[in-house]
Amino acid sequence: MSASHRTADFSLLERLSSGHGGAATHLTDPEVRGAVVVATCNRYESYLDVEADSDTAAQDVLDRALERIAANAGLTEPELRPRTRMMKASRVAAHLFAVASGLDSVVLGEDEIAGQVRRSLADARKAGTTTASLERLFQMASATSRGVKNTTKINAAGRSMVRLALDLAETRLPSWSQTKVLIIGTGAYARTTLAALRDRGVGVVDVASPSGRERRFAVRDGVQPISHENRAASLAAADLVITSTNVVALSTADLSAAGRDPGHSLLVIDLGLPANVDKDVAHHGGVDLLDLETISLHAPVQELNASAEAFDLVDQAAKDFEQRSAEDSAAPAIVAYRTHVEQVLEAELARARARGDEDDETERALRHFASVLIHTPTTRAREAAAGGRLGEVVAAMRTLYGIEVAADGEPPQASQSGTVALP
Repeated sequence: MSASHRTADFSLLERLSSGHGGAATHLTDPEVRGAVVVATCNRYESYLDVEADSDTAAQDVLDRALERIAANAGLTEPELRPRTRMMKASRVAAHLFAVASGLDSVVLGEDEIAGQVRRSLADARKAGTTTASLERLFQMASATSRGVKNTTKINAAGRSMVRLALDLAETRLPSWSQTKVLIIGTGAYARTTLAALRDRGVGVVDVASPSGRERRFAVRDGVQPISHENRAASLAAADLVITSTNVVALSTADLSAAGRDPGHSLLVIDLGLPANVDKDVAHHGGVDLLDLETISLHAPVQELNASAEAFDLVDQAAKDFEQRSAEDSAAPAIVAYRTHVEQVLEAELARARARGDEDDETERALRHFASVLIHTPTTRAREAAAGGRLGEVVAAMRTLYGIEVAADGEPPQASQSGTVALP
């Protein structure tokens, strides 16, 4: 399930981000084997590894997931559904690869999203909600993102949300070398923000943190840590405040307590989701507010050549992933068939030995014949799996050879009847 700036407004994305209970909430559904949640400033997405034997069953799982997400955000399912996109099977990989590569962002080719996708997987690992399939999907997404970045000029076609915000701020501030900046928040966006400010020649940067981590951030990055007691003074002196945290970080009460000079203009950039800044701040004397919704309206037009090349790479990566996944899904059936043929071969060789008919030439010939016999069904099984018809292969093996193939991929074991069973 995906809700993004393409399908929903920022107020809804804010509610989804602040209300979601994490990937583990999806595991309450017995048919959900694993889950990873990607929640960023522009999107909320749940990726589920689902155990379902039909499209109808899979859709039922998605519907239940949507109900959970809506309830966590204080919404009804009918309110949320029109503002989301539901994807299954091959569409999921293509979408995630595009997201991780910055092709589905407000700002084409944004830098931050690849790291956010990696952190989403890391969070799911800590919560114990990943599966082998989700690990492969997200690791391939990160590899695709690196390939797009290294091969195309997509990162030059668009700018990161931070850099775009600073571009918009430039005309409203003193020269960058004279601008006094207060950053509220010490997460990934704070590091990106600091790097972008230094690229512009900003000298004075204070950092405050609602969680009290400003000193560790300051020591590592060489800026001035601002404690809670000193925040009002820093706010009074600032020309630019940039927030990126997960709580309300600035209100009109904070501005009033700071005792700012009404003639000293202040620009506030709110990069947080949920919003970090009270909307009423914009009505405080001498204060301008740039929030995500306003910033997104100024996202640059994409450079068509770079984006076309990037989309081609993502499309090919998605096809490669689906092909590998299909081959992986066909593996138990292929192993079962190979084991069956090898058992038949060994039985024939044992009978030949018992009759005294065995020699090296006969054994080589029989083993070569078995290899030829295995080759075509193995190829056809992979092709059928890639086309979504693995069930036909499994049914044929059951009918023709009495081979039972389970979906869990356990190695085959010979049953007492001589057929191969995957319990």
